[in-house]
Amino acid sequence: MNPDNGSLPVHTSSRELVNAVLDGELVDEQPATPVKSWVRRLAEWWQRSPRVPVGLKSRRLVMQAVRDFVVAVLRSPFRFARAVVRGSLVAVRWWRSWVRVADYRAAAEQSEKLADKFGDIRALTLFRWKVTGAVLAATGVAVAAFDLVYGHLVLWIGGGVVSVGLAVLGRRKDGSPGRKPALAGPRTLTWTMDPQVLVDAFRDAKLIGKDETLRLVERATRQGDGWAVTADLPATRKAADVIKNRDALASALAVDEVQLIAERVRGNGGHAGRVALWVADEDPYGTPPLRTPLLRVEQWDAWRPVPFGRDARQRRVDLPLVWTSLLVGAIPRQGKTFAARLAAAGLILDPHTRLYVADFKAGKDWHAAARVAHRFMAGDEPAHVLALADWLVELVAEVQGRYRRMQDLDDETCPESKITPAMSRDPNLNMPVTALFVDEVQIPLEDRTPLDVQGKKLTAGEYVGELLTWLARKGPAAGIVLVLATQRPDSKTIPSNLRAVLGSRFALRVMDWRDSNIVLGEQMNTRGYDSSRLMATHKGVGILRPDGETTAGADLLATTVRTYYMPNEDWRTICARGRALREAESTLSGHAAGQDDRPVLDRAAVANAVETVATRAHETKVPEPLASVVDYLGDDIQPGGRDFVPTAELTAALDIEPTAFGLRMGEFGCRPTRDRIVTDDGVRQVRGYLIADLRAALASVWDGTVDGEAVEDDL
Repeated sequence: MNPDNGSLPVHTSSRELVNAVLDGELVDEQPATPVKSWVRRLAEWWQRSPRVPVGLKSRRLVMQAVRDFVVAVLRSPFRFARAVVRGSLVAVRWWRSWVRVADYRAAAEQSEKLADKFGDIRALTLFRWKVTGAVLAATGVAVAAFDLVYGHLVLWIGGGVVSVGLAVLGRRKDGSPGRKPALAGPRTLTWTMDPQVLVDAFRDAKLIGKDETLRLVERATRQGDGWAVTADLPATRKAADVIKNRDALASALAVDEVQLIAERVRGNGGHAGRVALWVADEDPYGTPPLRTPLLRVEQWDAWRPVPFGRDARQRRVDLPLVWTSLLVGAIPRQGKTFAARLAAAGLILDPHTRLYVADFKAGKDWHAAARVAHRFMAGDEPAHVLALADWLVELVAEVQGRYRRMQDLDDETCPESKITPAMSRDPNLNMPVTALFVDEVQIPLEDRTPLDVQGKKLTAGEYVGELLTWLARKGPAAGIVLVLATQRPDSKTIPSNLRAVLGSRFALRVMDWRDSNIVLGEQMNTRGYDSSRLMATHKGVGILRPDGETTAGADLLATTVRTYYMPNEDWRTICARGRALREAESTLSGHAAGQDDRPVLDRAAVANAVETVATRAHETKVPEPLASVVDYLGDDIQPGGRDFVPTAELTAALDIEPTAFGLRMGEFGCRPTRDRIVTDDGVRQVRGYLIADLRAALASVWDGTVDGEAVEDDL
């Protein structure tokens, strides 16, 4: 054959052709299928076999088991010695009780015949002393005789047998005198080597019963600067109860509650009764804070979550901003402004974003943002409140215009009625991600300057509140991001209808649990998340309730986060970098570009739009008793609030007859069901209504007057 193209040459003979064919048959012979080696088959069987424990199928867990075994072997001499000492104490106490005829004496005392039985007790005591002496003497003679005959080996064997017996007698066992010390001491690290101590801690915290135990899914392993363990609770016990009573478990483990992290394991590898614990060696927030990683970044993408801080396990927590909004609440000097600036830093480093910054603290914290902001102001006078209202009117008109332009776009450019990354960077569409930052938002919301909006008498605070609520409902899908920060998180300052539509919440230290619930949501303190219990020395530490998936987990309800540290010099550096990026991309506009023109406003259209959204629920009359139920529940009817409300609670609060109430609620499609609630007397099963059914009933009442998407926004 021709080695160049594989074809036969013209002068090839027939004999050579036959030989070539025979050679080809040998080449085309298929090799035999290789037989799997016994090592591979054993490995496959090991992974699939249900007889092999799960802990031995992971290399990491096997290595941890080997390390635990080595540590147990090294500790065994010390544990054996302690057991022998405890056994000796138990034996001495038993002998003393026997020689003193303690049982006979106690019976005589109870029958009040101790004086009559004193002679018998005395005689029996002397007899047992004689028996003790005789046994000791006989034992000594026997040991001496065996030592003379067989040598010192007898002493070693006898001592070994006695020590083993004492060690068995002295093993730790609850309820046995002398086997459990009265002062056990701190159990922070004890439970890592002795899982029984962890079980005792759960029992002491009343998270499991005295006769119940835990099932270890993963033994204690070293993770970071602490120990992690995963356990299954007994049947009917919930991981949510462990999270809620985390302080009691921390007390049982003899650690501060900030050192204990309790999380429910979800997904394919978890269930409602599987809990993951992590215990830090020391206060995880006692070290100096870390600088923001954005200092090392030349440019950022606003569609990526912003690096926000780290949790107790030093895992980075990122905060998504697009398609949501953020409320930051705290008492003064706890790091509220720092947290809001961290959210702004990621957007500043994206040259395709547009920023509105209103600093009602009127300090220097936000001054550097004037170099990149489309709109900027700092002040706390009524004129500044009216200027903010004009900004909000401009943003409402911008949102309306974006939705109208989306209707004319094809499905490839705009697949849904939401802005996309490509749309936000297209200069022809003019739909950049736009963020509004309002620091000390309580100042404009409490302003009492009278206004006349389309014939309607309002205060400036009420008008600002309605505009912010409208933007929080309709703006995220159009690329509008709201970040509001306040040092007065109370129900009078932040209206409930505004709080209900702010997706992400971050609560630093506040004064009491009510303020914490206002920021994080109703009933969050009963779920174990209460920012009023944070330590005053932990600056920048707060509870984050994100809207959307974060690096800490998609199913995470809330987590304690220590925000990154970004002092004024770092803030100025990031703002200068953001300005340079905008100059390079020719996206500098508004105040930053020296254009201080006032916004062009269409107040009539904006007022009509805001009034429609703000009043449509009132225009649609909600019949009783559903209206009273919705009014009683308040924020609890919002997603993220309560899941269940007992019938007895509703009938007592509304002062209504239970039978008539049940029949009327059935007409709205709300059927009572049974669920468990926690009371002072323990866990009880009661009848009540699911909050999801109540929201569906309210939506059905509004059906026909508003579209489905608008109803979802309201709910």
